[in-house]
Amino acid sequence: MTDQKPKTIAVLGATGAQGGGVVRALQEQGLFRVRALTRNPEKAHGLAEEVMAADLDRSETLASAFAGAYGVFANTNSFAEPDTDEVAQGTAAVAAAKAAGVKHFVWSTLPNVEEISGGTITVPHFTNKARVNRVVEDAGFEWFTFVEPSFYYQNLTSPMYDPHPGPDGTPTWSQPMKPEPRGIHMGDITELGNVVAGAFAHRDLVGEGQYLSLAGDLMSWDDIVATLNNQGHDLGYIEATEDPWGLRGMFDYFEAYTYFGPDAAGKIALAEQVSTKPFTDFATWAKANMPVAGRTG
Repeated sequence: MTDQKPKTIAVLGATGAQGGGVVRALQEQGLFRVRALTRNPEKAHGLAEEVMAADLDRSETLASAFAGAYGVFANTNSFAEPDTDEVAQGTAAVAAAKAAGVKHFVWSTLPNVEEISGGTITVPHFTNKARVNRVVEDAGFEWFTFVEPSFYYQNLTSPMYDPHPGPDGTPTWSQPMKPEPRGIHMGDITELGNVVAGAFAHRDLVGEGQYLSLAGDLMSWDDIVATLNNQGHDLGYIEATEDPWGLRGMFDYFEAYTYFGPDAAGKIALAEQVSTKPFTDFATWAKANMPVAGRTG
């Protein structure tokens, strides 16, 4: 009788929003051994069956991090580190994974806004991830899959999206996007892990370069405000005339093409098909995660 050990999946950014969700989903799924990769492994003791150091800006750390792994989940984060060269980081991850003999490479990407818009809209943190897609395609992996995270529900609780008092004193969101266009694909970022776990388990279905997009809802700012106010909040929204976070290009793209672009429906449907759990809609997530001020239950 042969003793077949579970294959190892190496997860980059294992302490972050995306990577952490992937670690948890793979552990719940129970089909693979998980190797959590982080720049500070001493802070991640016990996170997975194995914890190792890996830094996408130090390619020499990736060889041992990927050694013996069947699969790799890779992602980059330009918001956490504004000077990140996502193309260089993604290319380094691909090269190291290929050299290590990785069979299935899953890359967290986003739509190529410049290509979709014919060069009229620039959103670097989308397009730079998309530029790595061709590197993945050309690497010669036996299986490879692209996953696309949506606008995080969690963003609405971050300082970047804090509501401020409006003209009548109502807490009001103000972003450089019209309130009516239903162009924001949204989701619980912790659920991207369920899509990734499903992708590794269903390589024959999604391992030939398919795109899987996480989306629990497609909303406008009016929809977001109405959903929350129906739950007892008192919030407003006005289109911003200023753009302190440099997001106007991104929101212009949402208005014109939606977050996931013209082929969104098929990508979302395939993600739903392989995900180990159903996606959570915004109303359900908000009820659990955005309590009404002064209400305790």
